[in-house]
Amino acid sequence: MTTRILPAVGDPDAARAVSTLLSQLPSAEPAAPVPDSTSLLDTLARLAADSVDELPEVVLVHERIGPVPALDLIREVALRFPAVGVVLISSDAGPGLFSAAMDSGARGLIALPLSYEELAARVQAAAQWSAGVRRHLGGGAADVFTGPGGRVVTVTGAKGGVGTTFTAVQFALAAAASGRRTALVDLDLQAGDVGSYLDVQFRRSIADLAGIQDISPRVLQDAVYDDRTGLALLLAPADGERGEEVDDRAARHIVGALRSRYELVVIDCGTQVTGANAAAVEMADVAVLVTTPDVVAVRAAKRMVRMWERLQVRKAEDTAMVVNRYSKHTEIQPALIEKITKTRATRTPVPAAFKELQAVVDAGRVQDLDNRSTVKQALWTLAGELGLLAAPDDAQAAATAPAGGALALRAAGPVSRLRRGREG
Repeated sequence: MTTRILPAVGDPDAARAVSTLLSQLPSAEPAAPVPDSTSLLDTLARLAADSVDELPEVVLVHERIGPVPALDLIREVALRFPAVGVVLISSDAGPGLFSAAMDSGARGLIALPLSYEELAARVQAAAQWSAGVRRHLGGGAADVFTGPGGRVVTVTGAKGGVGTTFTAVQFALAAAASGRRTALVDLDLQAGDVGSYLDVQFRRSIADLAGIQDISPRVLQDAVYDDRTGLALLLAPADGERGEEVDDRAARHIVGALRSRYELVVIDCGTQVTGANAAAVEMADVAVLVTTPDVVAVRAAKRMVRMWERLQVRKAEDTAMVVNRYSKHTEIQPALIEKITKTRATRTPVPAAFKELQAVVDAGRVQDLDNRSTVKQALWTLAGELGLLAAPDDAQAAATAPAGGALALRAAGPVSRLRRGREG
């Protein structure tokens, strides 16, 4: 049996050393090393999309891989591609790191400097484990990689008052109505209003998951509210100061746990850039930025996009721009917003018709918005345009693109630690 091996090694010298030893392993088919966590996750996602059989049996992760830390990267690979055996390469072979690596989902630990015997033994063990898992999964293996948890959509506002939460809620309702198992997450940690929009009060919140390293299905279920609309709601904390408990690492673990349980995860990221929502945006398959067609909001949208790029969270061309409260009489049209922000404006603008919304918003029952509402029709059409209504195995879902070219969808990219970055 041929063992396919994908090394993730950022240092060129270390990459050459790993490649040299891998080439000597019997029945091994090593791929060219990928230099960072973004490339690794993108490569695995692309291979899984083509065919589960195309995935490598073993992934080697070097301790100095970046920008996502090695243990966080191992955890994400284990969550998203559970039949791939991951092995950590580290100069620290002590019991503390070994335990942490196993907790993250690694199948082995190789000490530096590399030795042929240890490399061969760990790779063989991981490959055998991977083969056993795939035999056990059998024909259901495809569902593990391309089914529930395959898509995360973030909705961020250029500034306050542009309709971010309403847009996120309608996207989630549209997806649930189409039959997709959908989670709606309120990551506007200090001012989240998802619960108010849906008339929901629940004692648990996303902050209750922040300190948990291994989020089991039962723990996740305890924190999630199953709403009668069909949505699974993970709400923001009622006490805004508890939002500080949810940092970028906690957000990554929580989003990873959600995407392993649900077909679609819609995240309301609010309008402020924090470590938590930045991690969510860079993990997202689709990142939506909402603006209104006025000078202040468009400037704010441009500022947000530039901040994301400086922090290496997301590129402008990978962002879908939704224009809310649009009228053909406004001077600033979607094409101009697209040019100014360098994002991809969606084909469907959302009309300015607040009178349609006022009654349900004031009642906190936006799920009761009439189907004849032009705003609802536009937002549900947008959900289809972004691929949120498509079946999980529909290859066209990822290819859905707004006007002006295909919207680039991607797997999780590099986490840019806000505490180390600057906004200016």
